[in-house]
Amino acid sequence: MPPVQPNRYRVLGIDPGLHVTGYGAVDFGGREPAIAEAGTLRTVPRADMPARLLQIHADLAEILAELRPDLVAIEQLYAHYKHPRTAILMGHARGIVLLACRQAGIAVRNLAATHVKKSLTGNGHASKLQVQRAIQAAFRLKDLPQPPDVADALAIALCAGRRQ
Repeated sequence: MPPVQPNRYRVLGIDPGLHVTGYGAVDFGGREPAIAEAGTLRTVPRADMPARLLQIHADLAEILAELRPDLVAIEQLYAHYKHPRTAILMGHARGIVLLACRQAGIAVRNLAATHVKKSLTGNGHASKLQVQRAIQAAFRLKDLPQPPDVADALAIALCAGRRQ
């Protein structure tokens, strides 16, 4: 992929997960923000933890080298007392993302999920579907971005880029 034009900047949003990590690169500086690329990184659920973390790292390092973002924005770790295991597993993936960004020399901005949702939908506790619809409208997409992890990553990038 060609580098971003000099008057533009690119933000890569990351929605970290151990099984599915969503990513979305958004270019800013033109008339309106534009999606450069979006997708998911997936690991094999039955693989052991070290293998899954290595896969996330290798895939993300490749994306960072290809997309060359100016900034990576990632969801802050949030733990609900009813689901501590989810936060721990997400923390593993998040740590790998932070490591890959540091190795690539790319700055990272942490954003709370509630802040991203509120800035995008007006509701800090918006549902996955509401975020998908907001991203669909913001980028004038024909279809809802799928899976929801991609919409979340694009929302994170959009929010971070607007604050640039």
